[in-house]
Amino acid sequence: MTKASTGSGTSKQARLSQKYSLLTDAYDEIFAATDMAHPHCEYLVNALDTLGSRELKRRSHEASRLIRDNDVTYNIYSDPQGMGRPWALDVLPFLVSSEQWSRIEAGLIQRAELLNLLLADLYGQRTVIKQQIIPPELVYSDPGFLWPCDGLTRADKRNLHLYAADLGRAPNGEFIVMAERAQAPSGAGYALENRIVLSQVLPSLFRDAHVHRLRSFFRTLRSTLSSLAPKPVDEPRIVLLTPGAGNEAYFEHAYLANYLGYTLVQGTDLVVRDNHVYLKTLDGKQRIDVILRRVDDEYCDPLELRSDSYLGVPGLVQAVRAGNVTVANPLGSSILQNPALMSFMPQLARHFLDEELLLPSVETWWCGNPRQQPYVLDNLERLVIKPIKPPSGPRILFGSQLSTKEVDTLREHIKAQPNRYVAQAPVMLSTAPVFTNDGALQPRHVVLRSFLTVDDDSYRVMPGGLTRVSGLANTLMVSNQYGGVSKDTWVLASEPEKEESILIAPGRARAISRYDGEVSSRVADSLYWVGRYAERSEGLIRLLRVVQMRLAEEWIVNAEDDYCLVQLLRAVTHQSTTYPGFVGEGADDRFLQPEVELLSIITQKSRPGSVTHTLNGLLNAARSIRDRLSSDTLRVISDIDQQVWSLQQKKKVSVNDTLDALDHLINSLMGLSGLMNENMTREQGWHFLEIGRRIERALHTSSLLKTTLVSTNIKETEAFLLEGLLQVMDSLMTYRRRYQFGIHIDEVFDLMIHDETNPRSLSYQLAKLAEHIEQLPIQSAKALRPLQDRLALEILTAVRLADGDTLAATTESGTRDTLEALLNKLLQTLPRVSDALTSTYFRPEEQPHQMVQIRPGERA
Repeated sequence: MTKASTGSGTSKQARLSQKYSLLTDAYDEIFAATDMAHPHCEYLVNALDTLGSRELKRRSHEASRLIRDNDVTYNIYSDPQGMGRPWALDVLPFLVSSEQWSRIEAGLIQRAELLNLLLADLYGQRTVIKQQIIPPELVYSDPGFLWPCDGLTRADKRNLHLYAADLGRAPNGEFIVMAERAQAPSGAGYALENRIVLSQVLPSLFRDAHVHRLRSFFRTLRSTLSSLAPKPVDEPRIVLLTPGAGNEAYFEHAYLANYLGYTLVQGTDLVVRDNHVYLKTLDGKQRIDVILRRVDDEYCDPLELRSDSYLGVPGLVQAVRAGNVTVANPLGSSILQNPALMSFMPQLARHFLDEELLLPSVETWWCGNPRQQPYVLDNLERLVIKPIKPPSGPRILFGSQLSTKEVDTLREHIKAQPNRYVAQAPVMLSTAPVFTNDGALQPRHVVLRSFLTVDDDSYRVMPGGLTRVSGLANTLMVSNQYGGVSKDTWVLASEPEKEESILIAPGRARAISRYDGEVSSRVADSLYWVGRYAERSEGLIRLLRVVQMRLAEEWIVNAEDDYCLVQLLRAVTHQSTTYPGFVGEGADDRFLQPEVELLSIITQKSRPGSVTHTLNGLLNAARSIRDRLSSDTLRVISDIDQQVWSLQQKKKVSVNDTLDALDHLINSLMGLSGLMNENMTREQGWHFLEIGRRIERALHTSSLLKTTLVSTNIKETEAFLLEGLLQVMDSLMTYRRRYQFGIHIDEVFDLMIHDETNPRSLSYQLAKLAEHIEQLPIQSAKALRPLQDRLALEILTAVRLADGDTLAATTESGTRDTLEALLNKLLQTLPRVSDALTSTYFRPEEQPHQMVQIRPGERA
């Protein structure tokens, strides 16, 4: 049931609120039960009324634009939009009064202290089991309890470095804890990004509302992680361990690494030697002191934990055991996320703290308890069921939404494995208005995730957190994976707060250093392929644009009769490797209707070598190193992503309709090239980016020339082809300025092949390639030049020594054999250069695995 919120404010307020309906059985975060705004929300409501629906819609679009431009993503598995799904943010903030927050803050700190003590006890003395406060089967049957981690925590330290709790407000207005997050709490980075966006979209409202700042929390987090180094050092080396770009929250991993100033690493970037953890860089191994992890417990070490994991670091548990590295949060922390523990929290609070819980948990029944199981089985239809560590499928089951057959099946599963299930009372979560696309306010159920970190001898709570609301009005499921939307959380202060920097001033003067040696093999490999994919995309698009313009010529009736167009179409197939295309079986038919094949090459993402397929390779490579890219560069990446998505929707249009899109892509790719060239420091990563670009452009030019100019035609016809090639290589203007009387093959060859002042020529690519390879760190003590150096010098010398007249000369059969021989040498040697670089710098190491399975209770 709902009732309209009529209010007693201005007419504008009435007009804005007339479409908003309060749920009669849920607490509303903006409006009181009397249909009036809560006192701390009055300023917000008045401001929104002043703005009006039209202005709110404009600002909502502005927020979406900022999210898109900043490439803020959250990957929903099986989403057709792929890895670039934009983060969803509602333009209306979620407000919490200072009085409310004081009570929440005290309760959260108490729970963090309690769980910290529980973690040390479960992997230490286990008094809660010995004194029968918690049944042993609850702990030992949970896959989150890791025997190899026994003894890794210390009772005299705060082992729980980070903690988060999902809070919901019950109909009586009180907040309760819905879930604990202690393994690798996620969402703090998204909360920070929400704040940055909304403070730009609603600047006056944000400033006048006196909102508590978030920066002090991240400053404390940074200080805390620095203090966790096993041995005192001035500047401990800290890394953030991520599962990789395929993870749903990978944006946040890269974002936090950038914001906190840490190196983002994957498991393959780290190695354990002599019980120490090292980061593998191109300059050698660098010892790591602290690991802030976003990899689940069991995946962190394939030797002692989950043997089939490729996400972790073999030997990490032993390195922690030896006291040589600190992992935050400690391995084994996922046991604290067992929802069954919520039913024991009051007893645990009395046992550890001699206190009553300040912030209660949602009413919970553990099915492993013989006294509680019958109640659960008899009331499945009205309870919420949570499998503990579900292998697959939904993590939450609402009994009221299950069919009779599904309830019966669930009942049998619980009877078979009661320890694996928890039941909780359904809570009619509070609602908050969201601004919808039609300009109305609609209620959505709310969950607030609050974050805490160790602060000396206590905990610091982030003043706010990540607020999420349900995607639909009629569901209590609040999850980003199920279409949820986020809100910025504003904890109101009585007066403006002082602005603080995330950076902590050093205690003493230190030497200035410009060295950055933290380029891992994985990062170098990704940068190399960013360069290659960007050049491959640009070269193919430039060729396609020339083909489209040629097809648009009014006098061309049949593409098969135009020698220039035939050669260019064949070049498209060779450049994109989309065989058979215009060179293999069925080519004659495709020449009759080339638009169909061209449209497929442009738009079909699933076709290897197509424009969209290649650009997706660029996007994936760039996002895998997004922590290395500036915000402006990420904005260009996001723009390319949007254009790729748009191109995929053009499958039923004519090929000419894609010309504007290709022009836009060229601009974006040139912008990407310019940003990387102008903004990246000239360290090792930049050299690999440039090497990838030069190899790919040299391959593109060599293939293009071989496809089109090895076989000759009459000079008049070939002149059109040469002009088209100069357009593809963006050198037509230069040629016309230099040579004003006709077009000649030897002059074209000089510009395309020999002129090292032309950034598009072969000589320029090979000279730059040799220069960049020479700057790479030497991986061998041998006096002989590395293979990639020798190969690069060999082909550069071959091109420099090639005679232009000889290259242009034709045989009696009408072919340019010398040109073909040179181009074949390049096309064969350049891949060898790439292979040599791969084996020297990008070679993956095989992950070791444990030889025997560790049984519960045994120590490795």
